[in-house]
Amino acid sequence: MDTIAQAAPTALPAAQGGEYLTFRLGAEEYGIDILRVQEIRSYEAPTRIANAPASIKGVVNLRGVIVPIVDLRLKLGCASAEYNAFTVVIVLNVRGRVVGAVVDSVSDVLELAAEHVKPAPEVSTGTDCFITGIGSVGERMLILIDIEALMSLDC
Repeated sequence: MDTIAQAAPTALPAAQGGEYLTFRLGAEEYGIDILRVQEIRSYEAPTRIANAPASIKGVVNLRGVIVPIVDLRLKLGCASAEYNAFTVVIVLNVRGRVVGAVVDSVSDVLELAAEHVKPAPEVSTGTDCFITGIGSVGERMLILIDIEALMSLDC
């Protein structure tokens, strides 16, 4: 009698090859699935929301749609940086909702072949729920993240 061993399910599928929008937060470079990106806008000060978590800077009106603005530096526990001319908001479509993500700067759009993506290291820092892999392009290393998992309350 044949039995089929089943692997334990993982929280996220491993990152695969594909197109990623790359951006910087401090010295680190991150990549997100380009299909989640709606547009990239210059940073404008949002309207603050009382009692919102520190990472939610407020909301902006984007062509009649009220969009929450999340500072990814604060969401990821990075040192805060000054908002400057390079600071941008990546407008994302996350689970059918529009959300803005503040980042230090956008680098470019990269196509990564599957062989250039390595599995995320297993660490017990709570990042397991949104880091899907590490991409390498020459000397550059990209932390590939599942933006839907990062923006969700489950993570």
